[in-house]
Amino acid sequence: MTDLPTSPEGARQRLADAVRGAISVTVVADLDGDTMIEAAEAIEAVNRRLAEAAGPALRARRPPDIEAAAQEFFPTSPIIGQLNPLAPPVRVTVVPGADGALPEIAGTAWFDYAYQGPPTCVHGGVIAETFDEVLGAALLAAGSPGMTGTLSVRYRRPTPLRSDLRLEGRMLRREGRKVFAWGGMFHGDTLTAEAEGVFIMVPPDQLLAIAEGNIETADDEMVTAIRAEALRVGAASDVHPGR
Repeated sequence: MTDLPTSPEGARQRLADAVRGAISVTVVADLDGDTMIEAAEAIEAVNRRLAEAAGPALRARRPPDIEAAAQEFFPTSPIIGQLNPLAPPVRVTVVPGADGALPEIAGTAWFDYAYQGPPTCVHGGVIAETFDEVLGAALLAAGSPGMTGTLSVRYRRPTPLRSDLRLEGRMLRREGRKVFAWGGMFHGDTLTAEAEGVFIMVPPDQLLAIAEGNIETADDEMVTAIRAEALRVGAASDVHPGR
């Protein structure tokens, strides 16, 4: 049994860990039919129980806090989110930049069979989404967050599955609203893949318009936080506080 706090976040992480384990076993384990049917029925029963217990409101997704640990930037991310069973999760931390440069992201990854592409190798799409997340976190750490404009990935070598991998992510420069970043993935000392990204800094009023344009999948607290920031900078004085 995982020793986690009994707080709501701790309970959610325990649930995510349990589902994560089930995903890995489902993908790769050599199981007989009866065992799989029994497990499916048990999981279906749990899903019904969770659906019955869930209310109509979405769980609040708090805005990224650059004062928090990098692992907490996106707690429900499909890459680094410890609360998301789809996430490996990739582990990230903020480190000082070289020679007094802006803070950077250092990380580690270990991809199980659920993330396999070519035999014994990590799926190229998983590598790309990992870079998207690591570069985004690096820009948060550097104080210039943005949304992905373009992401270019170079696959230098096959990236092995179920192996200790090292990640780097850093901001390169900023040109107006465009922010440029670089990331690398290493197996030992070998660079297996690298990425360059161009991210666009989005003003609060535009971010609010995006959130309200997708209101069916937005949670109240997140929209309220974005609206408050837009009002704070004077970018949404004509926005109604209600929906």
